[in-house]
Amino acid sequence: MRMELPLSRYQSLPIYQSEGSKSSYHPLPLEFGALGRRRSFQSVYSFPFTHPKWGKVRCCSSSLEQGLRSRPKQRHARDGSNLEDVVEAEGVARTRRTSPRICGQIEKLVLYKRYHEALELFDGILAVDGDLDVPASTYDALITVCIGLRSARAVKRLSNHMAVDRLKQDQYIRNRVLLMHVKCGMMLDARKLFEEMPDRNIVSWNTILAGLVDSGEYREAFGLFLPMWEEYPEGDTRLFATMIRASAGAGLISVGKQLHTCALKIGVGEDIFVSCTLIDMYCKCGSIEDAQLVFDDMPEKTTVGWNSIIAGYALHGYTEEALSMYYEMRDSGAVMDHFSLSIVVRICTRLASRKHAKEAHAVLIRRGFGRDVVASTALVDFYSKWGRIEDARHVFDGMPTKNVISWNALIHGYGNHGRGEEAVEIFVQMIRRGMSPNHVSFLGVLAACSRSGLSEHGWEIFQSMSRDHKVKPRAMHYACMIELLGREGLLDEAFALIRSAPFKPTLNMWAALLTACRVHQNFELGKLAAEKLYGMEPEKLSNYIVLLNIYNSSGNIKEAAEVVQALRKKGLMMRPACTWIDVNQSSHCFLSGDKSHAQAKEIFQKVDELMAEIRRLGYVPSQEKHLLHDVDEREARFPFYHSEKLAVAFGLLNTADWTPLEMVQSHRMCNDCHNAMKLITMVSRREVSVRDGSRFHHMKDGNCSCGDYW
Repeated sequence: MRMELPLSRYQSLPIYQSEGSKSSYHPLPLEFGALGRRRSFQSVYSFPFTHPKWGKVRCCSSSLEQGLRSRPKQRHARDGSNLEDVVEAEGVARTRRTSPRICGQIEKLVLYKRYHEALELFDGILAVDGDLDVPASTYDALITVCIGLRSARAVKRLSNHMAVDRLKQDQYIRNRVLLMHVKCGMMLDARKLFEEMPDRNIVSWNTILAGLVDSGEYREAFGLFLPMWEEYPEGDTRLFATMIRASAGAGLISVGKQLHTCALKIGVGEDIFVSCTLIDMYCKCGSIEDAQLVFDDMPEKTTVGWNSIIAGYALHGYTEEALSMYYEMRDSGAVMDHFSLSIVVRICTRLASRKHAKEAHAVLIRRGFGRDVVASTALVDFYSKWGRIEDARHVFDGMPTKNVISWNALIHGYGNHGRGEEAVEIFVQMIRRGMSPNHVSFLGVLAACSRSGLSEHGWEIFQSMSRDHKVKPRAMHYACMIELLGREGLLDEAFALIRSAPFKPTLNMWAALLTACRVHQNFELGKLAAEKLYGMEPEKLSNYIVLLNIYNSSGNIKEAAEVVQALRKKGLMMRPACTWIDVNQSSHCFLSGDKSHAQAKEIFQKVDELMAEIRRLGYVPSQEKHLLHDVDEREARFPFYHSEKLAVAFGLLNTADWTPLEMVQSHRMCNDCHNAMKLITMVSRREVSVRDGSRFHHMKDGNCSCGDYW
């Protein structure tokens, strides 16, 4: 999708020299949509100028609520009870009775953000005396109430009374009424109000455009922006920031570059709001290089600017670079807020870096953000995903306020640790506290039920989604229920659920059925599921591996050979499985049969000792001759020295006896290693946690949180 903005007036806009300069100027033509590659925007476009028609271009950085003509403030008596009648002071004619004391009390409640009380008082006086004349200042305060409460019902009541009262609205009040409808999500009414406005100023345009962008109506926003541009060609910093956000939302980097060029031409390109929005836009549109250029050219690097560029690197998977940028931010003396630290915690979640996460947690507490909802939720998510569910619960319990994301993080955490009962309990508490669960909440609790075998709870919650909570089940919820049926060995019922789904079966649904077929060795149905996966993702290597396993297991040698031939034609090769373990703040990586480590001799000797010990507990090495899911031939050649076994041996050699071992596996753990790890926890009396390509495994005393189903 390509959109061209008719900004031709700027395509040959000359760069004027300062007054009195003897040197002549040369017009600099700009081609919109193609800024081209360059070292720096600043070096090519330096546009402080005075236009002969517009005069000095002024950078306005006021928000939508700011930049409005200020209303006369109320003057209170010392006891705070007697208020001046502002309407009378402004000369507004009144034909009905007024009550300055009551209206003043409403305004005072609004001043202290006691919005519900202010609204109840207003409704009360209207019920007693519906003919009461309300001054404009009180209406202004009540608009603030509606915005604060985000109440569409309150907006309608207030609008109706303003119409009945025949309030004479000036430009300020009209803009405030428009803002009220926009903030409460009533965009149809807002568009109608905007079109009926007798006069519009830049605030009016900014308000409606911001509302359209916030509601995701990007095309409509650009459709209004074009006539506005004709009326206000000098632009406005908030206007450019809003439309750049629209470019990011619509994924139109070419339009974003046009707006960037125009902002530079009229001298607002280095404005803080515009620069931060440009960084965000370039990051979301996939051009991290341009985002870095804008950040480098910022004359003053603000907290929001740092947060935007760090989040951009993290968004594109450059986690190491994002963490490096965070340390640059810290060393630069920039003020870090709770968003900065929550981004770092999320980066640590991806890197599995407990050290850096703990540092960020400590900084949060020192700077007074320890109880912040956003940052604390990120910590709950981190501790949950990396084996510290008790720490996650401790952070969660210490949060004074919790949103639905906070509850979801803990529910998912308990589910990943195989503690389905606790996940269901948290879900029930969430509902009892008046929190409305969303589709993510249901995904977490249903996944917890499926992983813990809580069949009754799972079906009851699944049926309550649409019945009690008006949440329509999605494919991911069906996948959980297929896994739940598959765990119980009800493969025919699971297949029937796939066929009865009100939408086309997805990859996750077929993958859940395939897992069940693998565990229960139903090769015929597994072959069907594998072929479906192969057809939906023909370029995904793991689908070929799974299909090859199914054919080998069922004795279909010819079909297996055809899969191998297809692999060779496409040039697909399985990446070696590797396991990481952190010891003494240093990360160590192991491949199957790898002897390159400095302690290789001791590690292999330790593996042999462990294998001898667990054999006495009944361990029998797996005799599987076919490739395992997501496992390459290297693993098959070294069955006793898989990467997981080497990593756990290294951890046992180099850590204290009471230290739990935590590892990350790049692929799905094989059956042999899974069985061996459970027994190793018995002979070593250590807890072992493995996060593999499938899920989280927390092993203790010979048991695994996955229930041997993964």
